[in-house]
Amino acid sequence: MKRFSMAMIAFFCAFGAQAEGDWRTTLGKVTDLLGDTGIAGFARKEAPAYITGNFAEKDRVAANDIVGKDPHDAASGYKTPNGYRDKSGKWIGGYFDDKGSFVAGHEVKTLFGMPYGIGQLIMIPLCLVMIYLAIVKGFEPLLLLPIGFGGLLANCPLAGVTAPAMMHDGVISFLSSGIPEMQGGIVEPGGFLYYFFSFGIDTGVFPIMIFMGVGAMTDFGPLIANPKMALLGGAAQFGIFFALFGALGLAAIFGADFFGCDPIKAAASIGIIGGADGPTAIWLTSRLAPDLLGAIAVAAYSYMALVPIIQPPIMKALTTKAERAITMPPLREVKKIEKICFPLIVLLLCAVLLPSAVPLIGALMLGNLAKEAGPSVARISDTMSNALINIVTIMLGLSVGSKLACEKFLSATTLGILALGLCAFCVGTAAGVLMAKLMNLLSKEKVNPLIGSAGVSAVPMAARVSNKVSLSENPGNFILMQAMGPNVSGVIGSAVVAGVLYTLCR
Repeated sequence: MKRFSMAMIAFFCAFGAQAEGDWRTTLGKVTDLLGDTGIAGFARKEAPAYITGNFAEKDRVAANDIVGKDPHDAASGYKTPNGYRDKSGKWIGGYFDDKGSFVAGHEVKTLFGMPYGIGQLIMIPLCLVMIYLAIVKGFEPLLLLPIGFGGLLANCPLAGVTAPAMMHDGVISFLSSGIPEMQGGIVEPGGFLYYFFSFGIDTGVFPIMIFMGVGAMTDFGPLIANPKMALLGGAAQFGIFFALFGALGLAAIFGADFFGCDPIKAAASIGIIGGADGPTAIWLTSRLAPDLLGAIAVAAYSYMALVPIIQPPIMKALTTKAERAITMPPLREVKKIEKICFPLIVLLLCAVLLPSAVPLIGALMLGNLAKEAGPSVARISDTMSNALINIVTIMLGLSVGSKLACEKFLSATTLGILALGLCAFCVGTAAGVLMAKLMNLLSKEKVNPLIGSAGVSAVPMAARVSNKVSLSENPGNFILMQAMGPNVSGVIGSAVVAGVLYTLCR
């Protein structure tokens, strides 16, 4: 036994001497794990270096690796993983994406100048509040739950779920414009939410697929039976323009860089919140002002969820008890051929008059056509209205939640967006009610002004709220079907306005 023990000791001593560097390196990595915990992450003062470009000096390329070379000469190049030096030797930090394009770092400003880690810590309870509202209060749970959870993931320190794919150890060369690019490097995969966002939001695929599902679940019969209700849906879009001009006002007061991008594009993206149409807001913002996507999406979906709280006081303040008690005649029966022709006519009119809105309108009308076509395509309609929209909703919610990272959300810009969104939603509701009252002055056939508030695009919640307020005044006065006319026209109206804004601002 003694000989065996001595032999084992000799073996481990020899092994340790041979691999001394290996076990010490491993031990060093174990001790370094303390710096990779969430607690250490919350204590960080600055955002990750790939965002700010503030890499440690030892990680930067040496000055003599580029000084003396012509940055406009595509043949001159060098290796570095995290930035480059221009001809004068000035360091420009950032990262190269998976295609080799350079993304420069930028200054991160959090609200009140708080440290980055504290900002992440503050965002976590805010995201938990969203989850609470979704589960306990039932406020738009299908979207608010994944958005809140995506925000939790995005603010987990050092988790890297939103980190982009980055190329390193390649050869950097300069284009004739002086912009660097990397070739032949190793691509480090990004976080899974980065790929969700890149695939579905950057491309605009998710909102379009959501519109397919919405179309497959929507009955345009009430609008076809009473086409003049489209005026109410159009009037509710005034909220969009209110927010648009409000955003331009903020940019004029606080400076053109208040939103961190072109103020006109930012104003157009913020304005669409007034339509209370989440997919449309995401589609337009992802094209015009992607850095504002988190705040705009949260504002749009939050106010959609708060329709039962926000709208009734506005409706009652602008109408009399007698107006709220107006009964409306039943709608005529809409023929099947009308329902089939309607989506085709709307799409063709859109293609002729406003091609930029075709992606959203086309997806909406495809889903509706599949719904109305009958049993021959029932499987397609069922997939759009169930499996497809459910899957996309999960991925879209997580993608939007990924933009709730503290460096994007905790800012004065976000507070301005939330305030403008709320005002726009209130203005849209009020404009629909006032348009209904105007129609009563000009028409013999009276309209219950409550259905005007359903002109915002929150389908079918806004119509249900109108009906609920009506029943509270007269338990026998059901106006749900009449309210669905303005409600579905609001969906079309917000998509059309988004197309107009995109055409003007792109």
